[in-house]
Amino acid sequence: MTSLRAVAHTDIGRVRQRNEDRYLLDLDNHLFGVADGVGGLPGGAEAAQRTVDEVAAALSAQGPQADLNAVVQRVNLSVHALGVKLSPSMGIGATLTFGRVVDGVLHLAHVGDSRCYGYRAGRIQLLTEDHSVENEARLRRSRGETVYYHEANRNALTRCIGQPSSPLVDLIDRPLAAGDRYLFCTDGVTRLVRDSELCEMIERDALPEDILDEIISLAIRRGGPDNATGVLVVIDAVA
Repeated sequence: MTSLRAVAHTDIGRVRQRNEDRYLLDLDNHLFGVADGVGGLPGGAEAAQRTVDEVAAALSAQGPQADLNAVVQRVNLSVHALGVKLSPSMGIGATLTFGRVVDGVLHLAHVGDSRCYGYRAGRIQLLTEDHSVENEARLRRSRGETVYYHEANRNALTRCIGQPSSPLVDLIDRPLAAGDRYLFCTDGVTRLVRDSELCEMIERDALPEDILDEIISLAIRRGGPDNATGVLVVIDAVA
């Protein structure tokens, strides 16, 4: 059985009036992740809260063999239905990046621009890809398509939870190793803290809560223009 520790921390930041980030931390079910209400739409906090509540409920009910893609699709329908009630003209939305540890494997599901990083043997790796206009354009150009976008829209989301159509979900399976560390975080962290800095902090021989507090505090010290949220998972042993 996998032995692990995990902590979570969120900060409203220095600019926003509400914290529209939410996190998942369920040690009994080895479930971890973050959701971030989509900026520019109303009801961001409600969208993120509904997202994490529905994920937690579905995985608790379905057990270790839950189909993560099917779970995300049902969550999307639920958030979209809530958006019809709260904001009929615009809808509501949230990002969602979460993982569940089952039999020594981290199973990830990802929609939006929150992130999951994996640290192993002195190296950090971004395991997810932001679903942004810029990245979508880069992918399409690699296929030979001609794509243009306005620089002001480069970070705009191309997928989110709560959209009218079924979102394409990135699913990633990562076998675990003792000593691994995984950071789930919102863009209030990643837009202010470089990957190299994350690596330096995550690899420290310190308590998980101290490491995560340092990461979130750094984002806030650099202006805290957005809510900043993270969940740090430390893998102690894999049986």
